[in-house]
Amino acid sequence: MTELTVTAGKSNSNNLLRRDIRFLGNILGEVLVHQGGNELLDIVEKIREASKSLRAVFLPELYEEFKAMINSLEPGIRHQVIRAFAIYFQLVNIAEQNHRIRRKRDYERSAGESVQLGTLEASVKDLKDRGFTFVEAQEILEGMSLELVMTAHPTEAMRRAILDIHKRIADDVMQLDNPTLTFREREQLREKLLNEVITLWQTDELRDRKPTVLDEVRNGMYYFHETLFHVLPEVYQELERCLSKYYPEHLWHVPTYLRFGSWIGGDRDGNPSVTSDITWETLRMQRKLAVREYQRILSELFKHLSFSTTIVDVTDELLASIQKDRLQVTLNKTPKWNNEKEPYRVKLTYMTEKLHNLLDESKKDTEERYSDVSGLIEDLKIIDRSLRHHYADYVANTHIKKLVRQVELFGFHTATLDIRQHSQEHENAMTEILANMNIVSNYAELQEEEKVKLLERLLNDPRPLTSSHQEYSESTSECLEVYRTVFKAQQEFGKKCITSYLISMAEAASDVLEVMVFSKEVGLFYKEADGTVVCTLQSVPLFETIDDLHEAPEIMRQLFSMPIYRQSVAAMNDLQEIMLGYSDSNKDGGVVTANWELRVAMKQITAAANEFGVKLKFFHGRGGALGRGGMPLNRSILVQAPQTIGGGIKITEQGEVISSRYSLKGIAYRSLENATSALITAAIQARLNQGYDSDEEKWEEIIADISETSLNKYQDLVFREPDFLKFFKESTPLLEVGELNIGSRPSKRKNSDRFEDLRAIPWVFAWTQSRYLFPAWYAAGTGLNEFYQNNEENMKVLQDMYENFSFFRSLIDTLQFAIVKADLTIAKEYANMCSDEVVQNRIFEQIEEEFHLTKAMILKITGLTEILDNAPALQESIRQRNPYVDPLSYLQVQLLAELREIREQGQDDPILLREVLLTINGIAAGLRNTG
Repeated sequence: MTELTVTAGKSNSNNLLRRDIRFLGNILGEVLVHQGGNELLDIVEKIREASKSLRAVFLPELYEEFKAMINSLEPGIRHQVIRAFAIYFQLVNIAEQNHRIRRKRDYERSAGESVQLGTLEASVKDLKDRGFTFVEAQEILEGMSLELVMTAHPTEAMRRAILDIHKRIADDVMQLDNPTLTFREREQLREKLLNEVITLWQTDELRDRKPTVLDEVRNGMYYFHETLFHVLPEVYQELERCLSKYYPEHLWHVPTYLRFGSWIGGDRDGNPSVTSDITWETLRMQRKLAVREYQRILSELFKHLSFSTTIVDVTDELLASIQKDRLQVTLNKTPKWNNEKEPYRVKLTYMTEKLHNLLDESKKDTEERYSDVSGLIEDLKIIDRSLRHHYADYVANTHIKKLVRQVELFGFHTATLDIRQHSQEHENAMTEILANMNIVSNYAELQEEEKVKLLERLLNDPRPLTSSHQEYSESTSECLEVYRTVFKAQQEFGKKCITSYLISMAEAASDVLEVMVFSKEVGLFYKEADGTVVCTLQSVPLFETIDDLHEAPEIMRQLFSMPIYRQSVAAMNDLQEIMLGYSDSNKDGGVVTANWELRVAMKQITAAANEFGVKLKFFHGRGGALGRGGMPLNRSILVQAPQTIGGGIKITEQGEVISSRYSLKGIAYRSLENATSALITAAIQARLNQGYDSDEEKWEEIIADISETSLNKYQDLVFREPDFLKFFKESTPLLEVGELNIGSRPSKRKNSDRFEDLRAIPWVFAWTQSRYLFPAWYAAGTGLNEFYQNNEENMKVLQDMYENFSFFRSLIDTLQFAIVKADLTIAKEYANMCSDEVVQNRIFEQIEEEFHLTKAMILKITGLTEILDNAPALQESIRQRNPYVDPLSYLQVQLLAELREIREQGQDDPILLREVLLTINGIAAGLRNTG
């Protein structure tokens, strides 16, 4: 297993990638022989060679021989073959990630004074070259905002233990580039990697149980501890360096524009395990992480701040602060520093003790701990000023400045936690509460207009709706307790710990107002005596379906026109957050319509907000897979219409995307650097009114027509074909994906078999596993062809749009990526599992016909001979990966058929199920995008 070459070319850098893959492949080969003998390695190699031959030249007889070889494997050896291919992909992925870091370093080393595209320096240089003044550059920075929100969406198929091994292997493989290693050291490095791969082979890839919510919280916090606490401030430092280089006459302190948030422990939509107690514990864990990080950094700082008053003069301000600490703080957990001539170390002991006391409930509301982050920042600035006083500027810039930035970014809460719940839960609770108060007997049955009038009146009425003496159902009690927890959290952890309450499936203004009424009950929303509205928790509608996107502009216009609501937005700095769902809109209307309707909705909602002087922050609920809006972070920013990003952007980071972007510091830095560069580029475009061609209005009319045709084609099959759901369930591993134990959340919002209740993640995951990638491309070809109609003039219009309209180009390139990853030859094997042959043929023929039409339209529009000819490195990577994924797919089909046959007889086979789940993991690693 040594021949996978991911990137074409003869450069030394690419040779090193091939070296790493060959090196790791050889080690895996040794492990296979060591664990299973030469027979295992021979079988794996035979399957690999046959798969490569079949990809090179498809011959029916060779195809049948290949399937027969797969089907003839004995269960014992089959299990090991699956794991061999799956682990091989894990190693290849590690090599590719390392290569991305190496490539960047190689460029920086060889470029000299030249500036690499996509870097922070390139963006700042562009600002200067375009004639932007210091004031204008400062305004751009102050207007930028990007929040990346980690979620626990179940698309990360790997266990934490496996990811830890990957991290160790990645660190060791990087050492292969070290030219100072001796022969013996290289041998030792090889032995170490051999041990790691053996450990990987002997570690179970599968979880023995579903993770708890707190397990997921710990997993999310891992990335803050490992990379983000270190990398995020480095991005800010580099941006300030570049600004100082091109605008040297000014001192720069970049405002906080890039930060992280989280849903993990706050997202209760369809997950009964996320309770108010869990949310509170999540916040405690996040605080503990932040405090421990600061304590660790202060401990390191202690080594550097050995300055003695026998040599330097520190400031009186520093000495006074130490004296104040002595009077207020007792050193119980931090050893006292007895050398009074080293005042910085004395100061640090008291700072460390005050951090310790943040985790001690008995010290609450005392001067022995920091009341908020401003106290810690002030202590650091006292040290900073004193260091500069005796000309230790370099120490201040290197250590103190970075720590101040870390505290500004992470506070005492690490990440802002969002709360999310389904709108129906709020309506149910409101119905019960209002009935108990004899305000209305059945709130749920009111017309929307009546609901809005009632809720508006309740918001203006200072009297409470609930009482501690009143008993409520368990669900209503929990609903209310969530708001009490948020109020308590803001008092304990600071106002920034939770600021947004997201409302899933928001379909009307009342869905938003209900959350505000509940907020009023606990003090998160209220009117001062002079009529001023105070609001510390914003109601954030999540518009998910195509119909909801259509209604969204009028819903927001209705809300903004209500004085009490507009005042609540004013209390949040005239900024309204609105979330848009990429997954459910795609599931509802297909890829073309979802992307188009999201764009239209954003522009129309922005126009509505402008009427009322409201700034908008759009929250993009993107997944990692193509069928859920997945794309590189910088592209997801640049694809937005410039006028829609003025109030900032939020984007979800989900599942395998989190580990691929933030496991390694080098890749995390590059991803965040690209994102910052994209923000600056988008701001430049907005100021120069770029990105809007005079033909764009005409092009948008064309896409609207393409979208309508595509929507009808998509819904004809998905919603109006009576046997479609049967085909989907039987010809994909949908049911088995639910047994993978990759998330605490159920795969359905309700215990229902309705398509509407199926979550978008398993929908996309199952289609990806079965190699259709149906949600990422289906119905696009029909929509495009309806406009083309064999008219070459129309084709020239589409080609012009591809060249000059960024939205359309992004759409076509995303379709390219989906088409090249899909494989309908293998998908047909999955289709054969459908129990009704008539249904199977009817539906598969529609999918196959649409696939070929979509591919043909893409090639005509792009002018390419083959899909992805304009991205050869990516094209080659996918081509080279496919022969290694294929055996896992054929094995999965065989195993699914055997397992389902046994289960139909009322029996089960845990070993068969385990093998199915191993193929799911392996295919996920091979295709890189799962859900």
